[in-house]
Amino acid sequence: MSRIRDTVDTLILDLLEWIGPNPRPYAETLEAWKTSCPRLPVWEEANERGLVVRHRPPGHGTLVSVSAAGAELLRKQRPTSPTDGRRN
Repeated sequence: MSRIRDTVDTLILDLLEWIGPNPRPYAETLEAWKTSCPRLPVWEEANERGLVVRHRPPGHGTLVSVSAAGAELLRKQRPTSPTDGRRN
């Protein structure tokens, strides 16, 4: 079971990097990352862990961003990730 958990954790980091430092449209994010596979619930896990946030700015559709917790996780796990716009 830990191999599956490791895979999900790695894919969550990939998702956070994919979203990057700028918000992405919610529909685009779901199309790219939602899965029907119960063993790889990447989008669902990222939401449950509070690593991504959804918001709706006036005049725009729903957007998805990396949360502060998600950015911190990326900073610790992948220090060269461009999500915060800087390289360590």
